[in-house]
Amino acid sequence: MEIVQTVNDWKPMVQSVLESKSIEFKALGYSQANAEDIWKCLVEKVWKGNPERRIHEIVQDIFRLGSSIYLSYLTTQSYQDNDLMASIVALTGQKEVEK
Repeated sequence: MEIVQTVNDWKPMVQSVLESKSIEFKALGYSQANAEDIWKCLVEKVWKGNPERRIHEIVQDIFRLGSSIYLSYLTTQSYQDNDLMASIVALTGQKEVEK
């Protein structure tokens, strides 16, 4: 019998797989790639939430994650972050938000 859990329940068990994927992406030129961003990308783009999966399915999804999906995720995040900053500027009336 195989155990089925939500993907978030499996996260601690696949941390080393996520680290391996981040090393792969860094070798491909994505120098800022990290395990947490890869996990968030999978949750948002591949699993679309927190569905139930078996451990081998989680590992397979991590290894199959392509750089194009990861880049799409990063681009979307960048646009969302810029929109947030623009909203803050508009609300506060400041010309720039200090970082």
